[in-house]
Amino acid sequence: MSSSRSAEVPGPRRVAILGSTGSIGRQALDVLSQHPDAFRIMALAAGGNAALLTEQAAEWHPTAVAIATDARLDLPAGTERIGGDDALTDLAARDDVDLVVVATGGIVSLRPVIAALEAGKVVATANKETLVAGGHLVMPLARALAARRAATVPDDPYASPLAWLRPIDSEHSAIWQCLVGERLERVASLILTASGGPFLDGPADLSTVTREEALRHPTWSMGSKITIDSATLANKGLEVIEARWLYDVGDDAIEVVVHPQSVVHSAVRFVDGSLKAQLGTPDMRTPIQYALTYPDRRPSASVPVDLVAAARLDFRAPDLGRFPALGIAREAGRIGQRATTALIAADEVAVTRFLDGTIGFSDIPRLLAAAIERFGAGSDQAPDLATTIALDAEVRAAFASGSVPGASTVAR
Repeated sequence: MSSSRSAEVPGPRRVAILGSTGSIGRQALDVLSQHPDAFRIMALAAGGNAALLTEQAAEWHPTAVAIATDARLDLPAGTERIGGDDALTDLAARDDVDLVVVATGGIVSLRPVIAALEAGKVVATANKETLVAGGHLVMPLARALAARRAATVPDDPYASPLAWLRPIDSEHSAIWQCLVGERLERVASLILTASGGPFLDGPADLSTVTREEALRHPTWSMGSKITIDSATLANKGLEVIEARWLYDVGDDAIEVVVHPQSVVHSAVRFVDGSLKAQLGTPDMRTPIQYALTYPDRRPSASVPVDLVAAARLDFRAPDLGRFPALGIAREAGRIGQRATTALIAADEVAVTRFLDGTIGFSDIPRLLAAAIERFGAGSDQAPDLATTIALDAEVRAAFASGSVPGASTVAR
């Protein structure tokens, strides 16, 4: 194991942020700025926003940065630019990094997450591909780190896999918080809440909704990819798959409930009938901060929930007829990892194509079903890392263009 100080130690926690210029990355930096005594930024990585990465480097003075393009960066003295195909992995496994925040999208972060855990780092991730495509590769590493702590430090908070692989999604953060101090064998079911997105109550025909309408989320302010996933409810199917890996539960023990106010972020039902829920305003800084400061809680700039002002909290079952992507994603999870890898690769392609106007909103679930039908079957439902990455690339190439009339006739 690396010599990095990944568990509780004196001094500031040394942080790397992969995807620092995206929505989650920027909010993570905002959270970190509120606690300068507790954290030090050591590394930043971005996909292509060179101007913003340059600004962040000037403000935070990290020891290293990386960017996926050849763009020029005007870096401060003492900041090294890391290049090459393994730049993210190099940053994640650095000896001067204790905690890696994964704020990127895509399977590009799977190798860095594995490298970080292998080096004994804590990983806080908002990247769904990490578990949807690679849960079988990632969770054994987190469990091994937790078991090692349990064998040496009784009743230590780091004796849990969730202390090493920390979810940033508000729903999974909520479940994590509800499970602290509880025994998993006493859990009857997990309840993931969904806002329902902008089309919860109409229009009846979703085939003609526009990009602008789909991006108009009623409660959350998020990046475009997750906003569209929320509109189709695909995100909730992906979160079900993530929950199976994070909490080691079966699909039949995970419920999805639509909750338009986005105040109850998720809940846990116990075998005695008790229900424990985590409530908060729809502000991603809250789950980001919990992942960064666990097992501590610190003051936050997020506005707390006012129950009197909220007045009412509504819940309803999801409409799988209007939002078939949820059912399609759940079925992929039951099939196995080839199917879920195909699912999440196809989802990124489908959302990108919807946003650029080459397919319609209702084509998104059709494309997902087509990808699972074509690539999800097979005896190897726990592929190795190289096979998983190759499958992701194959799915993307297959559906990058062409019409999407239906699952069995998608243009190849």
